[in-house]
Amino acid sequence: MKKTILFCLLIVRTVVAQQLKPDFKIQVVDNQIAIGYGLAIGDVDGDRRPDILLADQKQFVWYQNPGNKTAPWKRYVMAADLTPQDNVCIAARDLDGDGRVEVAVGAGWNPSETSDGTKSGAVFYLIRPSDPTQRWEPVRLPHEVTTHRMRWAKTGATYQLVVVPLHGLGNKNGEGRGVRVWGYEFPKNPRAPWKRNLIDSTLHLTHNFEVWEDNSSTGVIIASKEGGKIIEWKNNAWRYMPDEAARNALPLLTNNTDGMGEIRRFDNGKGIATIQPMHGNLLQVENGYYSLKSPKEVVTDKEISILSDGLSQGHALVCGDFLGIGRDQIVAGWRNPNPDGKVGVRLFNPQEENNFQGYPLDESVRMACEDLQAADLDGDGDLDLIASGRATLNVLIYWNQLKK
Repeated sequence: MKKTILFCLLIVRTVVAQQLKPDFKIQVVDNQIAIGYGLAIGDVDGDRRPDILLADQKQFVWYQNPGNKTAPWKRYVMAADLTPQDNVCIAARDLDGDGRVEVAVGAGWNPSETSDGTKSGAVFYLIRPSDPTQRWEPVRLPHEVTTHRMRWAKTGATYQLVVVPLHGLGNKNGEGRGVRVWGYEFPKNPRAPWKRNLIDSTLHLTHNFEVWEDNSSTGVIIASKEGGKIIEWKNNAWRYMPDEAARNALPLLTNNTDGMGEIRRFDNGKGIATIQPMHGNLLQVENGYYSLKSPKEVVTDKEISILSDGLSQGHALVCGDFLGIGRDQIVAGWRNPNPDGKVGVRLFNPQEENNFQGYPLDESVRMACEDLQAADLDGDGDLDLIASGRATLNVLIYWNQLKK
């Protein structure tokens, strides 16, 4: 009887999943940005509401959550003109438990310069003032050339800022030395020297990455020219997964020689979503690879699927259960006109077959998507989307209108 009930529930869930369609309402936060390289989400002012942080071309800014879906989001500049080159990335997270995020930023964006660290790459920690609407104090940290992406990761009793450059030192055309990925340990005194831990130095043309945390386990999964790679924090050090486990987890997933640009885990690590190649057109998923919680468990019946080949300069990827069906969906953004002449953000449900178009979320407002984040901005229990547009020069919120 229990098996029959469970089977019926699965059928009902599948039917509901097929019937539900995303319903998002767009709010324009800012339509006068310069580029919008990177986004982060976190409570900046301590009012228990998530704010939006943006790495724009020359400024790092934050937008204050008004607590109202129709009210404007006030814009405040945190830092500006830190390097002669553009800004490129930002990371925000509450590290000390005071309810307000700590912020690190990356600048010096000069991807063609891979030999001179004075002309390429920069990493800063921003010390907040008593009034976060005023300018923050930048503290320059050591860096590699072509600083590109950063995220905070919990590593035991402390946190590390994981920084992934685009190229290795002296790298040309994706060849040469590997990219040195560092974890900067957050110190008690941010103005003091930061201890750095080398995470990896074997990959080339690394583009984006994800940090996941599961109780005492922390891992990093990196997209690169060589495919994907997983590194875990264990016994107070960053360590590679065993070769056999890594082979079963990530069979490179690539249909090309240019690797992948975006990578995300979904369904609590039961699947991987990628955009291939770097700045590519292909949205691909792998289901059924071994559990990251049990590295000794080997699964051989993996399923690799192409959800769409209709992106152009795919540059953003998030996963989450936006429809409330108990399984994650995948949202992809691209920044150049595709064969249909469109840029945008679309949601794909891996449980649906033959829906290469996905569900467009922004037909009414153009979004040449450079970066994308998911967060519950209004505290109603469902995930909203936040996107920044490169050619469209805008920041948009996609309010989730999920009917509960």
